[in-house]
Amino acid sequence: MAFSVKSKKSGKTYFLHERDQELKGGHRVKLYYFAGEAKVGAIDALPAGYLVDENEKTGLPLLKKAR
Repeated sequence: MAFSVKSKKSGKTYFLHERDQELKGGHRVKLYYFAGEAKVGAIDALPAGYLVDENEKTGLPLLKKAR
């Protein structure tokens, strides 16, 4: 089951996804994002070294690197 988080502001559930993206220089990076539905690329756990936060204005979840 995909990792999910419920918005405190709206009550909507968001699912964590990841994808590999190639940059212009040929360098590849992993992108993490939340979506309203679990689709291709949904992951089961929070990546190591990250924590979930919520934008206070919009209620959308976001990942932050843990300090």
